[in-house]
Amino acid sequence: MFSTIKTIFERDPAARGLEIILYQGLWAMFFHRIAHFLYKLHVPFVPRLISQISRFFTFIEIHPGATIGENFFIDHGAGVVIGETAIIGDNVTIYQGVTLGGTGKEKGKRHPTIENEVVIGAGAIVLGNINIGENARVGAGAVITKSVPPNSTVVGNPAWTVRRDGKRLDPLEHGALPDPVHQVIDELNKKVAILEKRVTDLAEGRMDA
Repeated sequence: MFSTIKTIFERDPAARGLEIILYQGLWAMFFHRIAHFLYKLHVPFVPRLISQISRFFTFIEIHPGATIGENFFIDHGAGVVIGETAIIGDNVTIYQGVTLGGTGKEKGKRHPTIENEVVIGAGAIVLGNINIGENARVGAGAVITKSVPPNSTVVGNPAWTVRRDGKRLDPLEHGALPDPVHQVIDELNKKVAILEKRVTDLAEGRMDA
């Protein structure tokens, strides 16, 4: 729990003194560590009961079977869902409304693996037994159903994968995420402007037909 408190102060600029004891993510992780420990011991019923009590008070649902590394930070937290076979590495940050879910009724590993240093923006949905590579950034509202390579950014629905050209983003730099849809529209607008100029020049006899 102390490492979680340290992580909150490091990553949340709004964290002040004793206020952090009110953070949903702090208590969600406190309850999850207990529930996961009992789950690994194959204690029946109690781990799931603890997770449901945690859900009631924090609005964050983490299945006791989920494996979560060190320095995990849930900012705001309401609406976060983490499935049973999800694996989360170290120094991962996720925001409110994130779902790490499964697809279909398959057995075994059916939830995502989130590697170290990943940031997942608010409302993002990551589904299935896929891998989000180390130091990846998932934009707010993205829907991810395929694995994401390390050091990449994914945005949109359906998600687009965009390389960052080696530039490392701060975890809070959501405004620096690229928007590939707007980039495509901008390119189309430029081409249309060029074609319109050529048509105008033709109409005015300034170009050879």
